[in-house]
Parts: sequence; C-alpha cells; structure tokens
Amino acid sequence: MTTATLKGNERPSIGEFFLRAPAVGPALALLVAIVVFSLSTDTFLDLDNLSLVVQQSLVIGTLALGQTLIILTAGIDLANAAAMVLATLIMAKLVVGGVSGIWALLLGIVATVVIGMVTGSLVTRIKLPPFIVTLGLLTVLTAAAKLFASGQAVPVADELLKWLGTRRYLFGGIPITYGMTLALLMYLGLWYALTRTPWGKHVYAVGNAPESARLSGIKVNRTILSVYIVAGVIVGIAAWQALGRVPNADPNAFQLGNLDSITAVVLGGASLFGGRGSVLGTMMGALVVAVLRSGLTQLGVDALYQDVATGALLIGAVCVDRFARRQQS
Repeated sequence: MTTATLKGNERPSIGEFFLRAPAVGPALALLVAIVVFSLSTDTFLDLDNLSLVVQQSLVIGTLALGQTLIILTAGIDLANAAAMVLATLIMAKLVVGGVSGIWALLLGIVATVVIGMVTGSLVTRIKLPPFIVTLGLLTVLTAAAKLFASGQAVPVADELLKWLGTRRYLFGGIPITYGMTLALLMYLGLWYALTRTPWGKHVYAVGNAPESARLSGIKVNRTILSVYIVAGVIVGIAAWQALGRVPNADPNAFQLGNLDSITAVVLGGASLFGGRGSVLGTMMGALVVAVLRSGLTQLGVDALYQDVATGALLIGAVCVDRFARRQQS
C-alpha cells in the first residue's frame, strides 16, 4: 500500500511517514542531541556557544546545499571540499599578488563553476558515473591545491574575504555573523527554487525517474548540467565562508569536508538513490553534525572518536532510508 491509497482513518506506516516528512527525523535527532549535551555540560546552551555551533556548521552546511542538488539527481560529489580548498587558495594568492578582494572572490567562484561544468559535462555527455568522475577530481584537485600553494598555508588579510566572519549582536545580545545571514538567504533561495519553480520540479523528476522525465519532455542532460553549475557557485561561496571563519587558506584543510557534507544531506532525509530530499532537512542534518562535534568536544571526546560517531550516524541514516523504502513497497 502506498501513501496515495490511504483512506479514511488508515494511518501511514513508519516508512511512509518518513518518506512523506523526511525532515522530521533529523529535527528529532537535533532536539535529542541538544537536550543530551545541555544536560551533560554546563556551557552548551550559552548563547556564545550556540552561536559558535552555528558558525562551525556554515562551511559544511553550504557545501551540503550543493551536495543536496547533486544527490537529488542520484549523483554524488566527492570533490566539493577539494574544489572549495583550491578556491580559497586562489582567492588568497590573488590578493597576495595585488589583486583586489572583489576580483579575487569572483575568480575563485569562477574556478569552482568551471569545475562544476567539467564534472557535469563528463556525467551528461560521456555518461561517466558521478562517483568515478568526482573521485578522480578529488585526487586531481587535492594535488593541485598542494602544488599551487607549495604545501604552505596562505594568510588572508583582505577585509572583503574575511567579511563573512564579522560578528554583530542581534537584539543587543545574540551573536551572529554575516556568514549566518548569507547561509540563511542561500537556504531560502534554494528552497524556493526547488519547490516553487519548474527547474526544481525537473530536478526532482530527473532524480526519481530520468527516462520518464525525458519522455515527459524534460531535458535531462541540461537539468543535470545546470545542477552541477549551481553547485559550483555554492562551492565557491563555501570557500568565502571558510575564509570568513578562519582567514587562512590551508591546502590541508577540510579533508573530510566532502564526507561531512554527504552526511549532512543523508541525515537530512535525502535518498542516495535520488528524487527525495529537502533544503530544510539538509539544514537540520548540518546542524546535527555541528552539535554532535561541539558537544563531544566539550565532553572531552577525542576527535577520532567524533569521526567514528559521525560515520555511524551516516550508516544509520542510510539504514533508515532503506527501511522506509521497504515499508512503502
């Protein structure tokens, strides 16, 4: 029995419930994590700490936005964090070389867009699997970043590149940054694009059944390519977020950023098989990852065990997705 056949007082099964409202699971997980860490630590609910948790989620949360689009089309991006790191180095190196901050920022974003176009073209034109394409690009971009920076971090002094980390106080006491505001606007913008525009409907349709989408008149290849291009823009903005958080372009930074972004998206209720997921769920998933790491850090848990916990969460989220789909079928 599917959701569409429910009638009268019949209640949907657990699987159908999570398929209809995928953001509910991560919202509950976020609530449980906040309660647990607030009871086990004395400082977790402090406004400064909560603000710091959100700030720590911004880079991964922004990467996860682009990852959401790609996963919705049944793809995956293993190279997004490597592309972001390369973009931070391009921005930093250009500024050191005398280029103005605005041009350095734009050229860094252009670089990630070009990477997105190359990835999308290989997926749509040559029909290579996204996993293989982005796995190869992960290796290439990681090496390119280290070669470009000669293995050394590049400090960033330009005010525009650091601007997103500027702190202000809302209502006189709640610390926020411009990066938080930008991230919120991006989430709202992408939510609108996915839920209120024909392009968004095409993205979901392509992820659900690409052949059916093609037969209904949707240009599948063009839609997928546009997804990788938009994701490229988002990765470039994530690089700006990273420099706002830490004004230092490091070729060795965010080595697990790609996996953290995938974790955030899957925790948010998206399906790795495509066609299901939401911007709200991704936001919740990114916050769950940030809350988990912050809470475990305050409890004195080693960073390696934090990685174990994050990986376990990812496996658990995929198991829930599989269970939900089996319940629906």
